[in-house]
Amino acid sequence: MNNLAEHLSRYQFAFTASYHIMFPAISIGMAWFLVLIHGLYLKTGKSGYFRIYKFWSSVFAVNFAVGVVTGIFMSFQFGLNWSGFAYAAGPVLGSIIGMEVMTAFFLEAGFLGIMLLGWNRVNKKVHFAATFMVALGTLISSTWIMGANSWLHTPAGYDIRNGQFYITNWWHAVFNPSFFIRYPHMLMASMFSASFLIAGISAWYLLKNRHADFARTCFSIATGVITILIPLQMWVGDNLYGKMSVYQPAKTQALEGFWEDTPNAPYLLFVNPDQQNQRNTVQIGVPYMGSILTTHSIHGTVAGLKRTRPDEQPNMAITFYFFRVMFLTAILIFFIAMTSVVLRFTGKLYTKKWFLRLCLWTTPAGVIATIAGWVTSEAGRQPYVIFGKLRTSAAASVLSNGEVVFSFTLFVVIYLGMLGAFIYYISRLVKKGPELLHETLKTDSMKKELFTAGLPGIVKSSYKN
Repeated sequence: MNNLAEHLSRYQFAFTASYHIMFPAISIGMAWFLVLIHGLYLKTGKSGYFRIYKFWSSVFAVNFAVGVVTGIFMSFQFGLNWSGFAYAAGPVLGSIIGMEVMTAFFLEAGFLGIMLLGWNRVNKKVHFAATFMVALGTLISSTWIMGANSWLHTPAGYDIRNGQFYITNWWHAVFNPSFFIRYPHMLMASMFSASFLIAGISAWYLLKNRHADFARTCFSIATGVITILIPLQMWVGDNLYGKMSVYQPAKTQALEGFWEDTPNAPYLLFVNPDQQNQRNTVQIGVPYMGSILTTHSIHGTVAGLKRTRPDEQPNMAITFYFFRVMFLTAILIFFIAMTSVVLRFTGKLYTKKWFLRLCLWTTPAGVIATIAGWVTSEAGRQPYVIFGKLRTSAAASVLSNGEVVFSFTLFVVIYLGMLGAFIYYISRLVKKGPELLHETLKTDSMKKELFTAGLPGIVKSSYKN
């Protein structure tokens, strides 16, 4: 493959992977939110929790469906644009992804039908169990996927035969050195993605003074999850940075934006890197903050990218700026979390309009941070697709520029169309609100609650007194 076609293939994969990652991230977080809500409904018997469950399960269903479709497209790219990678890593990744399908996808698919269609057909405890199994499936799926992706960063437990990688130790391959720190980081990113979506929509209802009880409960839980997790996520992120500075030092060198080792380093907010001449033509930063954040010492020395020879260096601009997006979004999330604590204790969590507007406008904050973190991780691994073992240039298929432009354009058109349809449907669902389209109440002996909300046609009650 020529150099332009290779770069276009990289951008195509980055686009499709970034698009796809949004939906599994939201699904993981929202699945466990539904488990919590269903558990509260079982414990309290309050119909309000059932109303919340029905609404967000509809959002979950649409999100899950789009995630499955976009994930299928991803697999085609390995053979289309990255045949060298598919040949070399196929025995490893094919085995791990195959296990993901067998242990997680089938579990999710099997219980999803009960979760979405099972009301009035199974009792509440069985339905809760189905919801839990779907959430467990998302957790198992993420374990295999993060194991496979982490293997590309820190390959272990393998042998090479005829140019192909084969697993010789499953434990070492899946639970490779970077897995144990990257995995919790991604799981919490998923919780943020779902929590900000829930908080943003709930804030919109509160601003519009609609469905107040529903919105307060959802907003309280979402902001509570964000508040609990953001300090932990920042601690995990700091540890991940330390680990990757050992496993992939060029990545952490590039994301700091320095070429030379720099004591008393500023935290750079803007750079204009000249990779060819190994220098920054412009750089702007906050004095000493780079050393404080990176080395935890005001006089610490931040490593420069010149420590890595030029042909082993990742693209500084891409790595630097996507890391800044992730980090600064995390700072914004921390501000929102701390503000929510103050407002919660002063009784103004649901009434401070500026805060509600902030939460509304930051609805995609979790997704943005997740995508930015993923791009930082993958771009920082370059010029390798399997770090230290297989260069990206050797992994690419032999394609012309026109062929890659055609496939890239097709992916962009299809994916943007799907995104538009997704946003349109979710917007309609939100505008409609968690209406109780049908409700019939009975006590345990003579009453039952029946609610329908969400996807038209998915949940319809034919129950009669």
